This record gives sequence, structure tokens and C-alpha cells, in this order.
Amino acid sequence: MTRLVNRFGRTGFAALTSLAWALPMAAWAGSSDLSPYDKTAYPWIALAIGLVMLVLWIVLLTRLGGVEVETRQRRFDIGQMSSAEKRWTLGAIAFATGVIAWFNAGATVEWGPLMSAVAEGKPGPIVLLLGIAAFLVVMVAGAWLCWRRASAAYRARVLIYVKPGG
Repeated sequence: MTRLVNRFGRTGFAALTSLAWALPMAAWAGSSDLSPYDKTAYPWIALAIGLVMLVLWIVLLTRLGGVEVETRQRRFDIGQMSSAEKRWTLGAIAFATGVIAWFNAGATVEWGPLMSAVAEGKPGPIVLLLGIAAFLVVMVAGAWLCWRRASAAYRARVLIYVKPGG
């Protein structure tokens, strides 16, 4: 744990380890959507695993404050980030969340009726399909742009931190 906290910082470590409970909870959400229809998914198992992992993650985070961390610049340490870096990183997270939401919707929606209507040449469904595609393009472009700007802000912060001759 100490090695990982030193590598990623407290914030980065907390974010990475949050996947331990976030992924089972996402599986629960997906399986609870499908379970009433196909009767093959078992949402309560994924929910139980996710809740157990959430409790373990919270216990892990309570121990995080006691870990000694060497002083150095870290990419995702909120206390070290400049305001521009925080702003662009938050934007990248927001746009990436939009991309994930798009894929989640794509995986859980029945596309047959929309595609049939598009194949028939109905203008409303065609506009809807174009809007859905445009949403994905905007989310990917926004995530990419914000990530580039956040990376530039990080490089600027690191250059300011580096002492001359060191």
C-alpha cells in the first residue's frame, strides 16, 4: 500500500482503488436492467460484492491518512494542482463520463425500433440517430481537448516546481 501511495499520491491511490467497488456496482446496474427480461442475470450477487468492496474501500481509505508519502510532484494530487489543472481535469472527467454513459446506453437500449425507423427513412429517427452520434463525437473531442489542456497545465506546474540546476 505504501508503495502505491508513494507512486500515485493519496488522491490517485483513492481514485484507482475506487474501481474495486465501482466495477461490481456497474455490473449490478447492468444486470438489474437485463434481469427482468432474460432471467439469466443475478443482480443481487453483483450488488452484494459491490457493497462488500465499498466497505473494504472505506476501511482502506481510513488507513490512508497514516501512510507516509514522500514529497514530490504528482499528476493527480489535488493539493498540488493549479486551478487551471483542476478545471481541465474536471472537464476531462465530465466528458469521459459522457462517453461511458453513451456506451452504457448503447449496451442497454433495444436499437431495433430506431434502426427500423431509420431504414424506412423517417426524418425524426434519423435526426435522433444523428444527435446520438453527434453526442459521442462531442464527448470524445471534449475529453481529448480537456486532457491535453490538463496535461499542459501539469507540465507547466512541474516546470515551475523544478529548481534551477536540480
